[in-house]
Amino acid sequence: MEELEQVKQQIIHFVKECNHQKSLDLLDNLATGKMLRSKLILKIAGVSKESLELCAVVEMIHAASLLHDDVIDEADTRRGKPSVNALFDNKTAIMFGDILYSKAFTQLTQMDKKIAYTVSNAVTLLSIGEMDDVDLTDNFNSSYDKYLDMIYKKTASLIEAASRSAAIIAGLNEEKYALYGKNLGLAFQMIDDILDITQDSKTLGKPAMLDFVEGKVTIPYLLLHERLENKEKLESLYKKELSNEESNWIKQQMNETKALEDSINLAKKIGNEAINVVKDEANSETLVLIMKAMTEREF
Repeated sequence: MEELEQVKQQIIHFVKECNHQKSLDLLDNLATGKMLRSKLILKIAGVSKESLELCAVVEMIHAASLLHDDVIDEADTRRGKPSVNALFDNKTAIMFGDILYSKAFTQLTQMDKKIAYTVSNAVTLLSIGEMDDVDLTDNFNSSYDKYLDMIYKKTASLIEAASRSAAIIAGLNEEKYALYGKNLGLAFQMIDDILDITQDSKTLGKPAMLDFVEGKVTIPYLLLHERLENKEKLESLYKKELSNEESNWIKQQMNETKALEDSINLAKKIGNEAINVVKDEANSETLVLIMKAMTEREF
């Protein structure tokens, strides 16, 4: 059985243990993504009962956070498919998220104490990151540090924890792998934020340039704001349904100021730092490929 299929079966097994048919039915409606965190764990720790269970726990936590995220963002699609809150309602999405979270924590109590602490601590950071993400939409955020801290907590912390935990299982240098995972997570989120501007809505599975409309000042907008003489114009378009003319103005300014180009370079620089950390490790070739796949997605 293919490795990721084994992870999916492990998740089904854990949810079956809840003895709740509705949760099993809802599991079928979850759109599976690239399973980046599982791929990372299995590349570092290899395939074993312990690593497959860790993958399942991390994927359940990630899925729970996305279920809650879709409610917060009022999103009706996830990865191009209808979201659980759109198919059912917000209450169902929140409660199913809670079931996945709590079952994941139940399984963590049966695992290595250091791994249990690493993963559950990341979930606390992830939850704070979610709150920060929402709070940062109150006003136009021009602070790079606040943005970086938020994406670290919201996205990178769980990837960092997955990487560290896999290293613990494999008896490898956990600090090196934690740093690799952290930078992978930061680069991953930055690229996601850039793709929101460069990709069309059909490819994204959501309207293009939606982040800015929703009040998210991501890395390309931060660099653009810093470089624009007419900052007021950009600020006036914040959280506004953009006309074609306004969208094109933003894109044009991003190209002229090189805000977009430099955002891509910054994400790649963070990615390269991660590669350097693990360059002497036995599995460095695979880790380089994971990072390249992450930072060289279609712009």
